[in-house]
Amino acid sequence: MADAFADRLAGEVRTRRAALGLTQQDLADMAGVSERFVRFVEQGKPSIQLDSLTAVLETLGLELRLAARTSHAARALAGHGKTQETNQ
Repeated sequence: MADAFADRLAGEVRTRRAALGLTQQDLADMAGVSERFVRFVEQGKPSIQLDSLTAVLETLGLELRLAARTSHAARALAGHGKTQETNQ
């Protein structure tokens, strides 16, 4: 699942940069990060620094949002809590 997020993020950054007519070096200079970092973001590398990532996204007019979603672990925990309540 993390790979899907990294791939989507990479695609969004690459598409937006191209739409703005920026090179990776242009974006890096504007965001205050290295060209290598921009390349890593666009390749979906798993270990990127959040502060640098947010600088790139802000430069491109994109934002990173957190949203609640039900994962397998969350469903398991919710079921565990109901079981405990029933037993009391």
